[in-house]
Amino acid sequence: MRPFVAIVGRPNVGKSTLFNRLVGFRKAIVEGLPGVTRDLNYADVDRFDTPFTLIDTGGFEPVVQEGILAQVAEQCRLALEEADVIIFLLDGKEGLAPTDREIARILRHRDMKVLFVVNKIDGPQHEGRVYDFYGLGVDILYPISAQHNYGIDRLIEATIERLSIPSPQEEGKAAAIRIAVVGRPNVGKSSLINCILGYERVIVHEAPGTTRDAIDTPFSVGERKYILVDTAGIRRKSRISLRLEKYSVVEAIKSIDRADVALLIMDAQESATEQDARIGGLIHDKGRGGVIVVNKWDVVKEEVTTSAYTEGIRERLKFLYNTPLVFTSAVTGAGVAQILEVVDDVAAERDKRIPTPKLNRWLQGVTESHHHPRFHTRSVKFSYITQVSARPPTFVIFTNYPMGVHAAYKRYLSNRLREDFGFVGNPIRLIFRKK
Repeated sequence: MRPFVAIVGRPNVGKSTLFNRLVGFRKAIVEGLPGVTRDLNYADVDRFDTPFTLIDTGGFEPVVQEGILAQVAEQCRLALEEADVIIFLLDGKEGLAPTDREIARILRHRDMKVLFVVNKIDGPQHEGRVYDFYGLGVDILYPISAQHNYGIDRLIEATIERLSIPSPQEEGKAAAIRIAVVGRPNVGKSSLINCILGYERVIVHEAPGTTRDAIDTPFSVGERKYILVDTAGIRRKSRISLRLEKYSVVEAIKSIDRADVALLIMDAQESATEQDARIGGLIHDKGRGGVIVVNKWDVVKEEVTTSAYTEGIRERLKFLYNTPLVFTSAVTGAGVAQILEVVDDVAAERDKRIPTPKLNRWLQGVTESHHHPRFHTRSVKFSYITQVSARPPTFVIFTNYPMGVHAAYKRYLSNRLREDFGFVGNPIRLIFRKK
């Protein structure tokens, strides 16, 4: 699993600008107004010696129920729990603010994991601005300009030095099938986990968001070993207000990242929602195996059939049309035993490899039966295919015009691969290269 680096600080100190600088392209919205980043923005960074996931946190927004200092304390505490390294960003132009002192008070005892970074120092001539920040009681300050790239190399070196590397014991757990349990709040994830395990492992409550930490639970059925991960519910972006819920989203993302198979839990009473589609997109984009678990099926009206319900889900989540569905009730236990059987099938399909000669006979047949449209009056020809990796199944196809392969034809090839070779519940990656 990738280590996490979180950028925290009060509004408008340049967190999103620094995020874009470290990622290497403009991903976060940057605007000269406080509070533009209202939700967590994250990106995988592979440009440096140690890959990591970078999190750009939103600014602290005062609300009626909570004062700004209370929100600051909550955000910093959660960042400490979730991130491997924290970049505490300060504003070199505005100088030290009371909010900065409160954040520093919370972070000071973790200085080995926290980098105190003073932004908007555009060059050596402005480094005098940092002296005021030594009043925070730290020994090392990192003056930078996220906008002009000043001091960034030193910051990157310090960040990489502090990143934790997965231990051999953690890597050794790969023999077990890791199952991430994800979904919107209050769809019954924790109840299902308790039902699968046969005892109450996680807290169950009617209030959404009861589960706030990812809980790994190893267990076995016969000779098969599993690790079950419960995650906090992922809420629609417009409804994420507390930093607590935002970091719960991070936990869900982290769980998918280190899973072999993700269970997308849905509420049978609501069918497939827009947020279900977003979560399914996360599973697909990260190349994980997937199983859709329709929970609370016991409360659905009798006239609604599983086939009709399945058709509605397939229509809404077209990119997961190959993902198996399981209808369950955590209350009655119906269908729960089937979940692990389907997980085993999806995990096996995830490891499947097709011999190259067999693939090339297949490629010749499917391209002859359905020719690619012409590209700028020229014929697009496919000469060779090979599977370069599993988890997820990834194929390289050599052609004379890689840029000329239409999206519709890519879908055709992907669909035919599924029809002829399976890969149930797993996304397929197709890479087109010049012959």
